[in-house]
Amino acid sequence: MRIDIIAIHTNIFKGPLSESIIKRAIHKGKVEIHLHNLRDYTHDNYKTVDDYAYGGGAGMVMLCEPIAECIDKLKSERKYDEIIYMTPDGETLKQKTCNQLSLLENIIILCGHYKGVDQRIRDIYITKEISIGDYVLTGGELAAAVLCDSIIRLIPGVLGDESSALSDSFQDNLLAPPVYTRPAEFRGKKVPDILLSGNPKLIDEWRYEQSLEITKKRRPDLLK
Repeated sequence: MRIDIIAIHTNIFKGPLSESIIKRAIHKGKVEIHLHNLRDYTHDNYKTVDDYAYGGGAGMVMLCEPIAECIDKLKSERKYDEIIYMTPDGETLKQKTCNQLSLLENIIILCGHYKGVDQRIRDIYITKEISIGDYVLTGGELAAAVLCDSIIRLIPGVLGDESSALSDSFQDNLLAPPVYTRPAEFRGKKVPDILLSGNPKLIDEWRYEQSLEITKKRRPDLLK
């Protein structure tokens, strides 16, 4: 998979993209991540990427021209399956969407900033708009990093045990069950006997029942 990220503050990605699973995926050749600074696609001395909004009001708006020039250049080099805009008013990111995106070959992620991008960019280029929650960040860079992590970990060969991702929360619209490791007893709290039984069928049944109970209690909306 190839992911091209278009942003104003590309340095934000240095940490998230150089550690843990994403770092491993890049080294394994499972994913390529290319950062594109919008200021490199401006043609004035001030590297301007924003301007005042028509109609007035507080806040600046990201200009059409640098974004369009960057996307046009990328599209001239390869075909993209999705061009995603990270924005608070996009569809809320769900595990189902992560699963779908992990199967694609090439995607572009555009990070919003200020009051967002000129609507014409959304109308002409964007194929999917995603939000990571009902709150507002300073920019879309951190949201894009979250999206990348949620997609890349699902690519076959990235995780040491590929079945691990299949048992994550939300994969079956259920939250994950409790997990335990050594020691078998800690400060008077013991690991449930069923997990020590060595019976895979009973353990699976217990985990499913626990997932169901936790989901009913914490996220009943997932069961509708």
